[in-house]
Amino acid sequence: MRCMNRLLLVEDDESLAMGIEFTLVDEGYEVIRAATIEEGKNLFQSDKFDLIILDINLPDGNGYKLCEQIRAKSNVPIMFLTALDDEVNIVLGLEIGGDDYITKPFGVREFLSRVKALIRRNSRNVNSGKLLKSGNIVVDTSIAMVKKNAQEIILTAQEYKLLLIFLSKPHILMKRDEILCELTEGEAFFDENTLSVYIKRIREKIEEDVKEPEYIVTQRGLGYKWNKDVYQ
Repeated sequence: MRCMNRLLLVEDDESLAMGIEFTLVDEGYEVIRAATIEEGKNLFQSDKFDLIILDINLPDGNGYKLCEQIRAKSNVPIMFLTALDDEVNIVLGLEIGGDDYITKPFGVREFLSRVKALIRRNSRNVNSGKLLKSGNIVVDTSIAMVKKNAQEIILTAQEYKLLLIFLSKPHILMKRDEILCELTEGEAFFDENTLSVYIKRIREKIEEDVKEPEYIVTQRGLGYKWNKDVYQ
């Protein structure tokens, strides 16, 4: 059965965009294309997408701006396309809410694997109804809603997945590579630096003091653990 997930591709390089669209359509995806931030924003506001593939360098600005605008309203997975293969730009993209990135030029097989993985993990984030409580954090997995002190917290698909990994193993020290393996379901796309960014983002949303975290604590050189009891 061919998938019919709707993808928004924001890329101004016409030949590259056509190639990506052809590849995705051949895999059964429906692709809507935009060439500017403004066009991408308008399409996002008027339609529903399962994944957004976003170039960083665009004619009317950079993709980070559009990512921030999307993140203010949605946790749809976002993959950055970048020719800027340096740590600063990659980290910036992740910190403002990107879920993944791939550096141009890239192989078709790796690109499709990343697309499929992001969509699959996002679709699995909604489980059968279960309420998880830990401290002042409550997670309703039936609707993928997270609340802190009864106020909803907006997490990206990857942040939510990572939070569930921690909640499933309270008080258990997990090594970084173990967490990455669970997060990516064995697909070695992310590195430890990426994991650090995800954890930083979650801490900024759930901790009272990110410098003295109470929930996700670091055991330097060993890994991380969820430091509170979890009740169902």
